[in-house]
Amino acid sequence: MKKLTLISVPITVALLAYTSYLALIVAPTEQTMGDVQRIFYYHVPSGWVAGLCFFINFVASALYLWKRSPASDALAAASAEVGVVFCAVLLITGPLWARPVWGIWWTWDARLTTTLVLWLIYVSYLVLRRFAAGGQTQVLAAAFAIFGFADVPIVYMSIRWFRTQHPSPVMGGGENSGLAPAMLHVFLINLVAFTVLGILFVWLRYQLQMQEQALESAHAQLALKGVSR
Repeated sequence: MKKLTLISVPITVALLAYTSYLALIVAPTEQTMGDVQRIFYYHVPSGWVAGLCFFINFVASALYLWKRSPASDALAAASAEVGVVFCAVLLITGPLWARPVWGIWWTWDARLTTTLVLWLIYVSYLVLRRFAAGGQTQVLAAAFAIFGFADVPIVYMSIRWFRTQHPSPVMGGGENSGLAPAMLHVFLINLVAFTVLGILFVWLRYQLQMQEQALESAHAQLALKGVSR
């Protein structure tokens, strides 16, 4: 596993460097928005990875409630943490893109509002895991995560269900949502790169979470031995 990590990290860094070159230099400049549109190549993949991480958290949480597996709980925690980070990137890059285009940093648009709520849900999930006392913390967190995931499809469908300022989806969102072939090529490569980065972060955090669980279990066993004496 350590060898796999040592190999995957430099490959991921090289891939991200290449995709940054494509996004910032190779991709054509959008005629209406200009260079600020290049944020798109980071904004949308960040949202995709956040949604993917929250889906992994949902599945891992359901598995934990079913099997009570420590590995499932560790995966749920790891994916939620990484998802929150990428969702934060999504919320930061959005206003940076919106200010020059819309003339405002933020509006309580359906897509923006539901995304902020999503971020707050999973921040609350992490706070619950960190500070809740008692032996049922993992169970409560898993149940909370399953209900919290309901906001993910709402975020995705918000621009289809409601009238919003947010642009249409890149693919499958209507006649004005398509990208020029050169832009689409760069976007898809960035999407792959960000997905690889997200999976790598989840994997590394999962390994650390498993080590933390093992350490806590060892401390609990030592405490029990001390009490029994």
